[in-house]
Amino acid sequence: MKTLIKELLRGKVVLLFFIISSSLYFLMLFLTIPHLHKITNGIRILDMMPAGYDLAYIKLLMDALGETGQHYYLFRQLPVDLVFPFFFAVSNCLIMAWFLKKLNKLDSKWFFVCYLPFFAGISDYAENFSIISLLNNYPEIEENSVLISNLFSVMKSSLTTISLSVLLIILFIFLFKRIF
Repeated sequence: MKTLIKELLRGKVVLLFFIISSSLYFLMLFLTIPHLHKITNGIRILDMMPAGYDLAYIKLLMDALGETGQHYYLFRQLPVDLVFPFFFAVSNCLIMAWFLKKLNKLDSKWFFVCYLPFFAGISDYAENFSIISLLNNYPEIEENSVLISNLFSVMKSSLTTISLSVLLIILFIFLFKRIF
């Protein structure tokens, strides 16, 4: 995996993955998620619940979504969100590796932080598949399904936050060394 990451560390490749990842993110942020929030009169979708949710919240959301909203969630929001984690993971991994290379730390233990975005991406996939299951099984949702989905949502949010925080730390170190 390290060899593949090093092979992809070309400016145009890193930029391409960043542009695709950002485009998908902005598509969800400014189109699909606001549309779902409009349908639900402001009730946030499960993807946007970093602290988690419970069965009562899911029932509230599903009722607010109705059949039309559930369909939109399944066939508009989630297909985009099934592509996004891959590009998020790869682009953030490559950006971290890019700056680590500039800091001459790519061949050190620091390299392992490049894997953090992949753990966030895997958690995002797990969250998405659990949400698909909840949407497909509603109104027959079991408490265990909610607990599992909630766990993946919290893991995704936590790992994404950690991953982006580490990226910012690397960026600050790079800027500090560049300035001084």
